[in-house]
Parts: sequence; C-alpha cells; structure tokens
Amino acid sequence: MFTGESEVQARRKTLSILQDETRRVFDSARDLSTAYSLLLAGKKTDLQNTYAKIRKAEDDAESYRRALTRELAEVGTLMMNREDILRAAYNIEEIAGFVNGIAFRLSLIEPKVLKKGKILDDLKDLLDMAVESVQRLMEMVRALSINPASAIETANMIQKLERQVDDKYRVVINSLMKLDSFKDILMLKDIVERVENLSDRCLSAADSITIVALGL
Repeated sequence: MFTGESEVQARRKTLSILQDETRRVFDSARDLSTAYSLLLAGKKTDLQNTYAKIRKAEDDAESYRRALTRELAEVGTLMMNREDILRAAYNIEEIAGFVNGIAFRLSLIEPKVLKKGKILDDLKDLLDMAVESVQRLMEMVRALSINPASAIETANMIQKLERQVDDKYRVVINSLMKLDSFKDILMLKDIVERVENLSDRCLSAADSITIVALGL
C-alpha cells in the first residue's frame, strides 16, 4: 500500500472518531438546555434523569478521546498535525466536563432563585449561546472531511459567539450582585463562570481544528 493511501485512511479514521466525540458532546450540550427548562418547571425527577444522561456523555467523550489517542499513536508521523487533532480532542472532552459541572449545579438550586431580577432570561441566553458554540464546533469538525475551507469560516463564527458570551457573562454577574443571598450568588457565579469556560474551550478547539484544516 502506498504511503499516500495510508495517510488518507489514517486521516479518515481519526477525523471520524473526532466527529463522534464532538457529536456526543453536542448531545450533552443540548441536554443542558433541557435540564434548565426542567429546573424552571420544577420537574426534579426528569432533571435528575437528564443529568444522568449528561454524565454518561462525559464518559463517552473520554472513551472517544482515548480511542483517538490510540489511533494517533499507531499512525505515528504518518499523519501531519496529529498534535493539533489531539489538542482539539482534549478541549472537546473538557467541554463535556463543563457541561456536566453546570448541570450538576443547576440540579442543586431552587427555581425561585433564577426568577429574581433578569437572571432567568440572561442565564438562558448565556446557555443558548454556549450550546450554539458547541453546535458550530461540531459543524466545523464535520467540514474537515468535506470542505476544510468552510471549517475555517465557521471558526470565525465561534470566535464571535465567544465574545458574545463574554459580554453576556458580565451582564449576568452584574445581576447576581443584586441578590440578597451570598450562597445563591456563589452558586450562580460558579455556573456562569463554567459556561464562560465552556465557550473558551470551544474557541481553543476551533483554533486547533483551523490548523488541521489548513493542512488538508
């Protein structure tokens, strides 16, 4: 088998695994939006079931990342940019961890806390933007196998979303400072910081994928 053919097969397999990992993490991000709605509706049992799905998704993301690590170790120097692919995979795995952490903390707070001031709507907007960032990241990974140039364009969208998350983060923090309960402030502050970190990881993963796209 020619080396060129070997590289093509190796690239196809590694990108397939990365796509599976990203898709699984996006599934958990969508479940995070569901968890928020269930929290507001007071459906605690359904919320716990959704949280269990999110925890499972984090385990699955780790499994995909380990499989990708093994695959890259086997192909060795045959595949260029393998460090960037692996870096993206680790960032995507971290996103799953942030989603899990956010869902866990949402399961601990009372809905009435979110209904004070504008926190309810602002936090929903923040979560929606974070979920969209993961969706765009998934689109970017898919594009690597179809149209690498479009993957680079999608990276710009992720960067814009990251800036919007930063702006909304400041708005939510300002609203939190008006709450009476120090305990609620700490819990919600932890949540919004994790959402911001999630967005940052999406951007980091997008940067790594952009490097990979440039080499395809």
